[in-house]
Amino acid sequence: MANLKKLLAMFALLMFLSHLRVHGVSVSVGSSANVTTESSHSRGRCHISGFLHGKSGDCNRDHGSVCYKDGHRYPQFRCSPPVSADTPAILTLNSFARGGDGGGKSFCDNRFHKDTELVVALSTGWLRLDGKRRCNKMIRINGNGRAVLAKVVDECDSVYGCDAEHNFEPPCPYNDVDASPAVWKALGLKEAIGVFKITWSDV
Repeated sequence: MANLKKLLAMFALLMFLSHLRVHGVSVSVGSSANVTTESSHSRGRCHISGFLHGKSGDCNRDHGSVCYKDGHRYPQFRCSPPVSADTPAILTLNSFARGGDGGGKSFCDNRFHKDTELVVALSTGWLRLDGKRRCNKMIRINGNGRAVLAKVVDECDSVYGCDAEHNFEPPCPYNDVDASPAVWKALGLKEAIGVFKITWSDV
């Protein structure tokens, strides 16, 4: 009976992980994005703080946006791993322009931004919950053998979602740097990839 319970628990965990959301791709167990329920590197852990039950709506599917599904629940994170000189993260693709898949105006400056601007959104924990406010600050992103400076203009909300303000998408992962097409271009990355492992740091 104990072994059966363990098998059922493992199956439930795998089913849960299969629904974790990364902007631009549908993440499942074994994905190259390596998204899990908590930070696996040794510099800190980030545990699930709750689950969001939202509703589907008019979701802009540009850049492969993963839209909320009725009947599903999605993990919420009120934390992000500690920031260092080479903070591991996933780079995702987002348009901050009017009518883009980013939803409303940017959190930090209440503006839209052209796809040609080097701008990013950070997961909630990194943006404003770790004791350092990063709105309108510059960060350095390293990936694909290149580096680029980008301005933090928005929040990739790890707590709330599934509404018009968030393009009816589930909450972001805890370790997301959601970047404009210009950032992807500067790193020499093709937008079709959708998600890419990077490191980043404060400037």
